[in-house]
Amino acid sequence: MDLRREWKSLSLMAGVFLAALYVPLGPGGRFWQALTEALHLLQEYARDHVVLCLLPAFFVAGGISVFLRKESVMGLLGAGAKKVVSYGVASVSGTILAVCSCTVLPIFAGIYSMGAGIGPATTFLYSGPAINALAIILTAQVLGLELGIARAVGAVVFSIIIGLLMHLFFRKDESERAHNAGPTPEPPTRPEAAKPLGRTAAIFAALIGILVFVNLSPSLLASGCACNVSDEGIPEVASPIWSALYAAKWYLAGAAAILLLGMLNRWYKVALWKLALAALGVAVLALLFPASPKLAFGAGVVLLAVTLGTSGGEARDWLDSSWGFAKQILPLLFAGILVSGFLLARPGQEGIIPSHWISSAVGGNSIWSNLFASVAGALMYFATLTEVPILQGLLGSGMGRGPGLALLLAGPALSLPNMLVIRSVLGTKKTLAYLILVVLMATFSGLLFGVISKGI
Repeated sequence: MDLRREWKSLSLMAGVFLAALYVPLGPGGRFWQALTEALHLLQEYARDHVVLCLLPAFFVAGGISVFLRKESVMGLLGAGAKKVVSYGVASVSGTILAVCSCTVLPIFAGIYSMGAGIGPATTFLYSGPAINALAIILTAQVLGLELGIARAVGAVVFSIIIGLLMHLFFRKDESERAHNAGPTPEPPTRPEAAKPLGRTAAIFAALIGILVFVNLSPSLLASGCACNVSDEGIPEVASPIWSALYAAKWYLAGAAAILLLGMLNRWYKVALWKLALAALGVAVLALLFPASPKLAFGAGVVLLAVTLGTSGGEARDWLDSSWGFAKQILPLLFAGILVSGFLLARPGQEGIIPSHWISSAVGGNSIWSNLFASVAGALMYFATLTEVPILQGLLGSGMGRGPGLALLLAGPALSLPNMLVIRSVLGTKKTLAYLILVVLMATFSGLLFGVISKGI
């Protein structure tokens, strides 16, 4: 028997054998609780994130592939772009998109498939969820100014260093990739050729506006105005501006959607009657079910897909590209969420791995406690801003501030579900390098912050 060829089969059989021996299968045991937690986490994700977060993100990613000129992407983020520009743009992107580690995946896949270099692409991949301005503000308010500043500075520097190292490690692969892609076309200089760039910017402004407005939540607004959230989930806002913004979120999203439909009709020749029917269907549902705006929004996404699918040209290409990203990402994402829920459960619940094992391993400021916090954060799934109350509880249970920062730097940017998707985009070798860099950088940052904070 050749062990080098049979190790996968041997490992699988050994794993099944050990599970059969030791998994607690008794009534009410940890196994069934962990299985229930896996299903609860998947349900929670499907209810709270798929319709409002992922579906708009898929359309953004599809639009990147169809509407954005290749030379524009290569000029900003390609291997031949100036590093100051490419890494600067990628590293601050998260201040615009308040998204979690899974929602950023379709957009990352779209950018990378258009020819962005591995360095700027992974800088964007990390910065998207990690440099969420609202999350950093909430961190400072709840966990203290020191931790908030450390998270902000660490996340920006972190993303650039990871991108530069990924470029250094895989510069040969990147050279081959750039060669296979052919020479980068020169940006058009004729006035009539520059016009579509404005159209593209307007399309993406409407799409990102929809994505941001529909995801405004009490916790997001509370973090932006130093206010509390009531028992009913309504932000107790001191400023009338924030209160009006939250109250008008669906109207703002609707206005952005109407602008998008107008641009599709004028610039991409989508039939006006189709767009009018789609808008009418959404309006009727919104009037019939005013307490369930997500229903109208979900119907709007479906009607937009039908409208694009029955049209031609770039409109149909947009739908095809968006569907391609959905087919690639959603199955892996859901599988990863199930595994993550089974192993670690939802915050405050128990998975197959006891939570006290984790909390007891992250006290103090040793290299092992920081490493453990980084690995645990990388495996867990954090929805946007949920890492703050989770960390608040862990700090109250004796977690060191250094491991706390390590968790903040590794957790929101990584999760077991998004690891599977990243592998489908970058391949195993590059994905492993990215994961190891994130964990090591988070560990080092946490260790350094623990030492500094102890001396202050």
